[in-house]
Amino acid sequence: MTIDFKNATYSELPNFNGGEGVFRADIFNDGLNKILKGRLDHGCTIGLHCHDTSSEIIFILEGEGEVLHEGETTPLSAGDCHYCKKGESHSLRNFGDRPLIFYAVVAQQ
Repeated sequence: MTIDFKNATYSELPNFNGGEGVFRADIFNDGLNKILKGRLDHGCTIGLHCHDTSSEIIFILEGEGEVLHEGETTPLSAGDCHYCKKGESHSLRNFGDRPLIFYAVVAQQ
């Protein structure tokens, strides 16, 4: 199966999970799992949230940011991959001058 993000559902999600600014994403959702190409502009965040029933993998394509994962902050840039296991909490923030662009997979477990 190939996912064409040009034909995916585009969403603008202000203050996503209590974050700052707008999280923009092209989202494929098969009713169980989500695969998305996301964008956070400078200063925007995805708020801290727990993956109670899913895990999430985030692969950074462009920009610079940081993830707060289980209380520890780690910088992220193009080529980095973050993994949040089921039962863990994380947030994502763009502190760079350019948009933070990433692919993410949220897999139900």
